[in-house]
Amino acid sequence: MRPALPEAGHLHRGLILSRDSVHIVGASLAGIRAAEALRREGFSGTIALIGDEPHRPYDRPPLSKQVLSGAWEPDRIGLTKPEKFDEIELDLRLSTRATAFDLASRSLTTSGPDGERTENVDGLLIATGARCRSLPGTDGMSGVHILRGLDDALALRADFDRGPKRVVVVGAGFIGAEVAATARGREIPVTMVEALPTPLGRVLGEQMGSVMADVHREHGVDLRTGVGVDSVNGGDRVESVTLSDGSLIEADVVVIGIGVIPNTEWLDGSGLEIDNGIVCDATMLAAPGVTAAGDVARWPNHRFDEVMRVEHWDNAIEQGVHAAKRLLVDDSAAQPFTPVPWFWSDQYDRKIQLAGRVRADDDLEIVEGSLEEHRFAALYGREGRLVGVLGFNRPRHVMQYKMMIQDGVSFADAVSAEI
Repeated sequence: MRPALPEAGHLHRGLILSRDSVHIVGASLAGIRAAEALRREGFSGTIALIGDEPHRPYDRPPLSKQVLSGAWEPDRIGLTKPEKFDEIELDLRLSTRATAFDLASRSLTTSGPDGERTENVDGLLIATGARCRSLPGTDGMSGVHILRGLDDALALRADFDRGPKRVVVVGAGFIGAEVAATARGREIPVTMVEALPTPLGRVLGEQMGSVMADVHREHGVDLRTGVGVDSVNGGDRVESVTLSDGSLIEADVVVIGIGVIPNTEWLDGSGLEIDNGIVCDATMLAAPGVTAAGDVARWPNHRFDEVMRVEHWDNAIEQGVHAAKRLLVDDSAAQPFTPVPWFWSDQYDRKIQLAGRVRADDDLEIVEGSLEEHRFAALYGREGRLVGVLGFNRPRHVMQYKMMIQDGVSFADAVSAEI
């Protein structure tokens, strides 16, 4: 069994650094939780929270489900109640984009409603997230959507409200799958196109990928696997999609869900190391007085002996808090950020949860339920260690096995454990 590691988000009390201000670039989940953490830690200086959207921080998971389905309106997804938000006393700058940072001079340049602004920063936390990849030839074409922010969700919902004859979802990852499930819940015909032989096969393995495929096919999705998209066709508005096997699918709406790109271009030449995100040390420090959190941060997670960048809701919360606290302590007091990544996806009547870091070639064992019923818990092992658990409608099991991963339990002991 591996030695115990510090809990995610925990920092020893040690030498407290004196800072007059902290600038947080990115006003989403990681950013707002970082601001709240600074106040909880007793930080009384100025906190500037800078976001490029016009909206106050909001929750993103409901966008592809409750908001897209029409069950919720945007006023239900705020991350902090207005009265609590005001208590944080933020210098809130919405519709403002960070355009440059220079580490040597510690100068941050932003562009917003009042024009360009350059200022010196004391502490800087970067949580600029990531943006969706697109397909060539789709810029400006009506009916073609990505789903990342609130405005994206509302635009896609408006197209759904028009009653499309056929929606094509490109990419069967979790966002694409959730959009497909929501569309089917609205009785909209859906074709989902995935270049891999099975959805998420590179991550979950072929067996679990086949289960994902079965769930969608059973709910009426026309799932095309092992085929890519050659072109999205139309004039002002999308009309069809041509696949790499030559087939043509008529489409009134196309949703592209083929992954994201970390938002780091504005940091080119900054002096920070950029490599598929902002490179941080194990404590989330990118440079003296600079930390990163959320989808944009890449760091060595000692629990899994892996350098990783995690795009999940739970990680954004924990990492935002950890990165904020890291700005307040001396190097000697800082502790590594060693979470067990975890997330969930609601599709149809299935709550799909994954904890840990899994690979397609990991050992796999079904320890609860059955694949045929699509209600089960599956464990992933690597080199004798429990490294992951996948659950379909098994939340209690997932959480208990997640604790085992955190405790360093062996794969054999986890498989034989009675839960």
